[in-house]
Amino acid sequence: MILAAGRGERMRPLSDTTPKPLLRVAGKPLIAYQIERLAKNGFHEIVINHAHLGGQIEDVIGDGRRFGLKIRYSPETFGALETAGGIANALPLLGDKAFLVVNGDLWCDWNPGKAREIARDLSASPAQPERSAHLVLVDNPSFHPEGDFRLDGETVRDIEDAAAKGETLTYAGIGVFTPLFFDGIPRGSFMRLRPPLDKEIFGGRVSGEHHRGRWVNVGTPEQLAALDRELTTEIK
Repeated sequence: MILAAGRGERMRPLSDTTPKPLLRVAGKPLIAYQIERLAKNGFHEIVINHAHLGGQIEDVIGDGRRFGLKIRYSPETFGALETAGGIANALPLLGDKAFLVVNGDLWCDWNPGKAREIARDLSASPAQPERSAHLVLVDNPSFHPEGDFRLDGETVRDIEDAAAKGETLTYAGIGVFTPLFFDGIPRGSFMRLRPPLDKEIFGGRVSGEHHRGRWVNVGTPEQLAALDRELTTEIK
């Protein structure tokens, strides 16, 4: 699932007329890089949620045939349902096994092919999974120096957990989740990711990894322009 329902307030005025995932970087929409990377790594079905100017996303991206896969959409009302609410709303399209979730407004060289083995492990005991989610974490960016979590081996801990001595890290907006993780969140309801995530982390049911490669959170026009320059130079 690619999350593409955000309003993109920090990207205004660019996002006033174009949904953030469709803003162009090195000649093509930002979300296209996500779709191409997924297709290259063997994914065949993608669900994309949208809200603000979501019809544009469907018009530009289409049904996925030109990428070599199938794309279905999960429309949300204006204002969107936030991350957990949006995923819970799309569960009927996602099946009964663990699935990969990627934010639509980032660029990252993490290999999504790794998600298949992670998903198999998470889905091994669906009724009572040892783990309900797996997060990709990155070094803290300058705009979020305090970070989100700590890693205790392969287990994600709260940033204040005295048992976790490692450095703080930031959630990359990439994770693998079981449907059970969203149990109790009604379809169509507003819910941020952090409340259910904190609950599962407290129970020791969230694993994670530290990705040390390239990761860009494209949140502002300046970040968009910087990524555009970088990728345009690489293409040349």
